[in-house]
Amino acid sequence: MALSDFFLTIENSAVGTLIREGGPYFPFLESVHVIALTLVVGTILFIDLRLLGMAFRDLRITTLHKDLLPWTWGAFGLALVTGLLMFSATPQRYFDNTYIRIKFFFMLLAGVNMLVFQFITYRNVDKWDQGQDGIPTAARAAGAFSILLWGIVIFFGRWVGFTL
Repeated sequence: MALSDFFLTIENSAVGTLIREGGPYFPFLESVHVIALTLVVGTILFIDLRLLGMAFRDLRITTLHKDLLPWTWGAFGLALVTGLLMFSATPQRYFDNTYIRIKFFFMLLAGVNMLVFQFITYRNVDKWDQGQDGIPTAARAAGAFSILLWGIVIFFGRWVGFTL
């Protein structure tokens, strides 16, 4: 089955048709998607700002990480589901959109940054968890890079709505 046939099957499904032609469903999904992404980026930003020593200096990074990570993943799951549902309304148009491709590329880079931080840099967190002077350059760089990448994701994600 060709990709365009697959997209046509999705678009003509009951879900795709309902979201595309069902009045308030698409705007509702879009609103929930934006709120979920705001929560994703907001919780990540809190941790990034702590890594940079710009906020929450009185909190241990491990505490902030433990408290915010469930919210981040929950919101990411909600954003993923709402994004897929919106995609089902007109999948070929989304797939062909340059801005969404750029958005996904930078989301992938943000994910790689997070994985490197989580599995390499963060494994030594007990050694540098307290005090700004103890945070290694790699952790600070990961925080700064994360802020940059998520800012780009937001920018291009916003342009998707203007170009469909």
